[in-house]
Amino acid sequence: MSAEREQRGDGAVVSTLKPAQPEEAAGATIPELVIISGMSGAGRSTAAKCLEDLGWFVVDNLPPELIPTMVELGARSQGNVARIAVVVDVRGRNFFDNLKGSLADLATYNVARRIVYLEASDEALVRRFESVRRPHPLQGDGRIVDGIAAERDLLRELRGDADLVIDTSSLNVHELRAKLDAQFAGEEEPELRATVMSFGYKYGLPVDADLVVDCRFLPNPHWVPELRPYTGTSEEVSSYVFNQPGAKEFLDRYTELLQLIAAGYRREGKRYVTVAVGCTGGKHRSVAMSEKLARRLSDGGVETVVVHRDMGRE
Repeated sequence: MSAEREQRGDGAVVSTLKPAQPEEAAGATIPELVIISGMSGAGRSTAAKCLEDLGWFVVDNLPPELIPTMVELGARSQGNVARIAVVVDVRGRNFFDNLKGSLADLATYNVARRIVYLEASDEALVRRFESVRRPHPLQGDGRIVDGIAAERDLLRELRGDADLVIDTSSLNVHELRAKLDAQFAGEEEPELRATVMSFGYKYGLPVDADLVVDCRFLPNPHWVPELRPYTGTSEEVSSYVFNQPGAKEFLDRYTELLQLIAAGYRREGKRYVTVAVGCTGGKHRSVAMSEKLARRLSDGGVETVVVHRDMGRE
């Protein structure tokens, strides 16, 4: 077996896997592979169930050294197993340390591989473990927060290599499934998918944001009594926001910038981008700007999902 490796501009090493024995691979359908990983308690099981519902062949807690075997079996299935999702996490302990080497061993096939990483804040993870009265798999004789810290350190490099990072701190099960549906439900993989997320700065920055936009330079509709009860999805608030000096110009120029960035992402093979649009409370300005920005991206050929993280929290 052999693999050709090249170093990208960001320093990551990308392996180009080629068949070692072409005659055996002839006529085989190489399955698509998704690695689901991330923090314990962040929703890996939910993600696995969602992909299973979408027709993926899902294996939970598979030792990484067996991933090439799964891909080989999928290739022999004559197209019956075209998409494989594997959940890899710290329960594998020593197996997890071998993940990168195991993926590199997929030299028999050209495999379309993606890594989905599920993230959550320490507070959210502690709350979830306490609610189910279960210890963190790495806490040992320490506290839950000790286990979380150890796991973050262990997964740091994998998180940096992930193709898609989802922060589930403020998501319920249905919202997480909706996000995954948006990314994986389509039969045809688009060139680039975008999530435009409005948020409130007073609730904290989204940790899974690739780009952050600040709308606090615009007057706040919160201080207009007749607009305060509404959100940025209403025509009243949207009209108010975009009638302010600089609002339309900002939308036009940032759309142009995103088009430039999107072209670069496509060249680098990045398939997902999260644009976070913030204002003070995440109710008016950021919501209105997110709606317009998402529409511009969609009109430009980018499949776009809009998420209003903090709307309704007040």
